[in-house]
Amino acid sequence: MQAISWVGFDGDDTLWKSEDFYRKAELDFESIIGQYIDLTDARTLDHLLEVERRNLRVFGYGAKGMTLSMVESAVQLTGERISARDIHRIIDIGRATLEHPVEVIEGVADAVRSIAAECEIVLITKGDLFHQESKIEKSGLSELFHRIEVVSEKDMATYSRVLRELDVPAERFVMIGNSIRSDIEPVIALGGWGIHVPYHITWAHEAEHALSQGEPRMLQVESARQLHRAVLQIAAMAAAG
Repeated sequence: MQAISWVGFDGDDTLWKSEDFYRKAELDFESIIGQYIDLTDARTLDHLLEVERRNLRVFGYGAKGMTLSMVESAVQLTGERISARDIHRIIDIGRATLEHPVEVIEGVADAVRSIAAECEIVLITKGDLFHQESKIEKSGLSELFHRIEVVSEKDMATYSRVLRELDVPAERFVMIGNSIRSDIEPVIALGGWGIHVPYHITWAHEAEHALSQGEPRMLQVESARQLHRAVLQIAAMAAAG
């Protein structure tokens, strides 16, 4: 595919399941906090989201930052009444999230192999370095990628750096992912292309974006089985100018 030379893949909730485990962590967190306060009145998860957003610049993305934000939220929501025992239970929630099994999404392995047979492919995933490296290794997909990038944020600056290092112009690059905010919007802003693969759960922070519906440089597919065809379709669009 001469018009497209590199294809990027997101990791969490694009290649393997992730958000399911974070949602379970939130429910377990609520079960602890519910012993101290009325969950409905406190808007517990809204409060946790606000704390997580505030802490992103300090703790970054991932289970470790989530755990620290849960501890902070627990102290605030309970008026510092939460016990040491329950703080320890929150830490255990974070540990369980870090140790969750890696379950590759159905159809992903075949899709990655098909696309890798025709293009160079790069995995661009954000979060805690240790946790992401562990998930990449356990996924069994690492050998398929020509390059792997674990980044702290996925914005225009990050994609600009990656594209520069790959020596590929944005118009010859396609990014595949479940998050329009992190995987698609910045790449399209640079002049590239995007393929959106929605996941059945999306973190509220990632659901916010400014990309208009019907964006001509983005395709949406229903499953990983449609990814190869979508890349071919974008290659044809790119070739047509």
